[in-house]
Amino acid sequence: MGEIEISRNEKLEIDLVLQAVYAKYGYDFRNYAKASIRRRVRHSMEKHGLPRICDLQHKLIYDSAFFEQFLLDLTVNVTEMFRDPPFFKTLREKVIPALQDVTPIKIWHAGCATGEEAYSIAILFQEAGMADRVRIYATDANEAVLAVAKKGIYALDHMRQYTTNYQKSGGIASFSDYYTSRYGNAIMNQKLRKRIVFSDHNLVTDDVFGDMDLILCRNVMIYFSRELQERVFEKFTQCLCAGGFLCLGTKESIRYSSISGKYETLMDGQRIYRKRQDPEHSDECIK
Repeated sequence: MGEIEISRNEKLEIDLVLQAVYAKYGYDFRNYAKASIRRRVRHSMEKHGLPRICDLQHKLIYDSAFFEQFLLDLTVNVTEMFRDPPFFKTLREKVIPALQDVTPIKIWHAGCATGEEAYSIAILFQEAGMADRVRIYATDANEAVLAVAKKGIYALDHMRQYTTNYQKSGGIASFSDYYTSRYGNAIMNQKLRKRIVFSDHNLVTDDVFGDMDLILCRNVMIYFSRELQERVFEKFTQCLCAGGFLCLGTKESIRYSSISGKYETLMDGQRIYRKRQDPEHSDECIK
């Protein structure tokens, strides 16, 4: 059997695994970038001692507890507070002032992972004196990372890097004011936590939220196929208010997408876009 046939067979087997995951659990990875999915599937098989893809498929179908582990292997949950400080500095200086007269301010942070960036957003609005008008909806398809986010407890030794990020983003307070140190952990302040609603949401298959003023989805769609990116962009555009902001990761862009004409670029280097005012729908999202 030649290498080409082996490759085709492996692709077919992985496609069957993804179809089984969708049919059994409702998680749709079928249109994710193929090379990325293959690497993660192989990594998961090695990690769990499964020699063949058919063994992985059988275990996924009959062992729902194993699926939760597989889901962690398949999704990326690397994040930190004020990650990419220039991005947060732009939010502080350009985006938040543009929302000064909006009440209430509704924010959707899609793919929030363990929540560090959601708390970072809450800090920005608190320092702008707008915290009482803000509600942050932070979502992820992975319940394990959401459990961490809801607790708001992080390793204390990470705080040095987070403090540096905060300061580079234009922070105006002492970062240690936003958490309490206890037993080697940093516990985020209750005042920040009450501004955030963490919930389970599959960006691919679930319905969208409505009337959002700011949507952040950073470094999530780099693993999506072009088709899947288009579907998600359409969802974001559907629920974003006219004049609202869409923030993507540095490797993601709407430039060649079908919805690019509906936005103006605020900061291309930071991938921050503003939805254009549509004369035909000038009354949408009136607060």
